[in-house]
Amino acid sequence: MTWEIILMFVVLLTTILLFVFEVFPIDKIAFFIIISLVLLGLVTPEEGISGFSNSATIAVLALMILAIAMEENGVIHWLTSGMGKVKSLPLAVMAPIFMFVSACISAFISTTAVVIVFIKIVNQLSEKFNVPQSKLLLPISFAGILGGSCTLMGTSTNLIVNSVSSNLGAERLGFFEFTWLGLTFLGISMVYLTICLKWLPREKQKNLNENYHIEEYFTHVKINTESALVGKKIKDGFLYNNPDVSLLKLIRKNRVHNAPGKYITLKAGDELVLVCDLENLSRINQSENLDICDKDKVDVYYQTAVASKDEDQVQAETEEFELNNRVFVELLMLPGAILLGKTLGELRYFMLQDATPIAIKKRKTLTHFKERMIRNSTDKLLLKAGDRLLVEVSKEKMLAFESMENVVMLQEFDEVEQPSKFKKYFSLAVLVAVVGMAASGLLSIMVSALTGVGVLLLTKNLDLEKVYKKVNWQIFFLLAGMIPLGVAMHNTGADMWISEQLLGLLSGQSKYVIIGVLFFITMFMSGGISNNATAIIMTPIAMAVAQGMDLDYTPFILTVLFASNFSFFTPVGYQTNTLIYSVGNYKFKHFFIIGGILSIILWLTATFLLTNML
Repeated sequence: MTWEIILMFVVLLTTILLFVFEVFPIDKIAFFIIISLVLLGLVTPEEGISGFSNSATIAVLALMILAIAMEENGVIHWLTSGMGKVKSLPLAVMAPIFMFVSACISAFISTTAVVIVFIKIVNQLSEKFNVPQSKLLLPISFAGILGGSCTLMGTSTNLIVNSVSSNLGAERLGFFEFTWLGLTFLGISMVYLTICLKWLPREKQKNLNENYHIEEYFTHVKINTESALVGKKIKDGFLYNNPDVSLLKLIRKNRVHNAPGKYITLKAGDELVLVCDLENLSRINQSENLDICDKDKVDVYYQTAVASKDEDQVQAETEEFELNNRVFVELLMLPGAILLGKTLGELRYFMLQDATPIAIKKRKTLTHFKERMIRNSTDKLLLKAGDRLLVEVSKEKMLAFESMENVVMLQEFDEVEQPSKFKKYFSLAVLVAVVGMAASGLLSIMVSALTGVGVLLLTKNLDLEKVYKKVNWQIFFLLAGMIPLGVAMHNTGADMWISEQLLGLLSGQSKYVIIGVLFFITMFMSGGISNNATAIIMTPIAMAVAQGMDLDYTPFILTVLFASNFSFFTPVGYQTNTLIYSVGNYKFKHFFIIGGILSIILWLTATFLLTNML
């Protein structure tokens, strides 16, 4: 073993640890990889940045932009619009329908974009018709992953495996070359997941108050005549620039003032609606001489106020109240969201004006098995991808969240502007043309996807401002940073060294064992680190094994392609699993047991089918 190979393994091991323990965001890890490889001399500077110009990276970026256009122009919503009609069907029928539709769309559009739309649909069905979302989200996510494995453009992993393998001398995969395998895996998985519905959690539908325990820290207090706050402006008291307390409303003489300004002078008898925990409330009560009111709703005060007014005045004030009516909005954080990495206290200063972050519902992780509810601003835990943020905001301002970068508003509102039919049908036609050109071989996937983006831009059916905000740049930089890692493995001979060790261990074993071991190692790695990273690491090794045995590359390449995608046994191996983890109220065991058994079934099936291709 040479020093170059040892250095390569140090970089590789460090990279895996950083991914597993989420020490840094994945895009930052990618930059560290590039810097490390160049400084250690494992790649040239040109090779270090080659990922940014790699055809697979550009193709993935173009496909992400197409997915944004499909979402913005209502194509994905239109393709899934009939899902609400199955609400009265039994779960055993409803779940396969959802899985089939999710898989079909994911074969041509980003799986993440598709699953996000399904999260919204299932959330609505859960609220309106008590459809158990925990019974549907996990099968939908798994089916989306399997559907994306059916075509070459289905996932970024497929494109990366194809790019890396072709750069190492293998023939490029055809668009539908492995579709029959993907459909086989999908069919088996749909039957299995339908049987497993009985073991998925079926929790009672909860409202926001039950989910976030709002009543525990959404509090009314009244200012006594002896209080030090009397005569002070809001900006001069504890209510302003206090990370532990947020002032939501001021009620004076039965008039409700939402988001009162900092220059309002407080008076005796004023009632304040605060967000703070019990510890801070107790301290404030002692130091500021306040009375804690009953936990009545604000509209009770308002109804009492208007009861004694004449009809015209009541109507005028009613219109003003409805205009300023405030609602709770639940936001789901996606990778790359601008709010990630901030504490609740920081969010209260960072959010748009008139929006007050109330609480963070943490996703479960491998290192935090218990669900965390953060409502104290002094808590230093950071907002991460998959977390949900509860925000109180006026109705007229809530649509601003629709344009926020990589943030999903889990509740749909009637005020959301619907795209025109022309945009919807034209965008779908562009997508069909892109698929047709790529599948026929007339153009490569990269060129056909870029052409589709160009047509949408030229016809004003795509807004670049929304693209800049909604593109998952983390995936782009991850690919750009990981591709040099594969180059370095080949430069140093690390891939050949690993393959030689594998061949030594598997010497004399049947082809079934060799394919099975390679599939299992790849699948296991993808459960802890990014599936794209796994594909880049394992593709050169798989090809080196095939070369050492003097066998056809294709079954070995497909082994890495499918195994990298089949990370069902943890919630962190694939982006969609991370998103549904918290939303569906799942526990780690649901992925480990149900997803683990599915992984074993697919592992055995794939080993048999892929080996018979040799």
